[in-house]
Amino acid sequence: MSGTLRSWPEFRFGQQFTVCVERVMGFATPEQVEQFFHDVPEFERMLVRSGVILLKYWFSITDEEQQLRFLMRIHDPMKQWKLSPMDLQSRVRWEDYTRAKEDMFTRTNIPEAPWFIVEGNDKKRARLNCIDHFLKQVPYTTVPHNEITLPHRKLDPHYERKTLPHELYVPQKY
Repeated sequence: MSGTLRSWPEFRFGQQFTVCVERVMGFATPEQVEQFFHDVPEFERMLVRSGVILLKYWFSITDEEQQLRFLMRIHDPMKQWKLSPMDLQSRVRWEDYTRAKEDMFTRTNIPEAPWFIVEGNDKKRARLNCIDHFLKQVPYTTVPHNEITLPHRKLDPHYERKTLPHELYVPQKY
C-alpha cells in the first residue's frame, strides 16, 4: 500500500456518529460508548504502525452559522431534502453534541493520530485550508517525468463534420 492515498470519510463519520449522534440520541448505551473510546485509539495506533498516515479533520461551525444554514434549507425547497428529523433534533441538542464532540477530542486525540479542527463557517475557505493542511502533512517527492508535447492533429481536407439530430443533445438549461 506504499504510495497509495486512501480517504475514509465513512470511517471518520462512523466514529463521529457513534460518539456524538448515538450517544446524544440515546442509541448507544454508556457501556458501548466507553468500549468505543477504549477501542478507537488502539485501532488508530494499529493503522499508523502499519504505515498509514491517519489524518482526522473536524469541520467546525458556530451555533449562529448552523442556525443560518438550517433556516436556508427550510426556506429553500431545493435544499429541504438535506433536513431530516435527526438533523432538527441535533439543533435542539446543540450543547449535548458539543459536549460529546469535546469528549471525543479529549479521548481520541492521540499523538499518532491527532485531530485537526477546520473553522468551517466559510465553506470554500474551510475546504481550501483543509486541502492545504492535508497536503503539507503527506511527505512526497517530485516524480520525474518527460516533457509532454501535444501532437499535431491529422487533418482530412475532404471531411466535413455532420450536424447531428437535435434530439441527441441534452437541453441547455443553464
